Amino acid sequence: MEKFIRLKVGSHQILHGFDKDNREIVETVTVQEYTDKIVAVNRIKSVSEKYILTDYADGRYVYWEYEGSLDDIAKRLADAGVLIG
Repeated sequence: MEKFIRLKVGSHQILHGFDKDNREIVETVTVQEYTDKIVAVNRIKSVSEKYILTDYADGRYVYWEYEGSLDDIAKRLADAGVLIG
């Protein structure tokens, strides 16, 4: 069964790929407020103190700012049985 996590996310950066010089093509989206988002746990690539990195459509990735702390996210993932250690 697929697992999901509910997050409050805000501004984000979309990685569209790389240009001919192997530089990232990044689109920055700035928003004023956090909004609710439900994310499939298997789409999460990493979580830091400020960002949660998820995969996106067509091979893209998104760095989302999220409300809360890394410890909060880690506890919720551990409680759901999807975080080791």
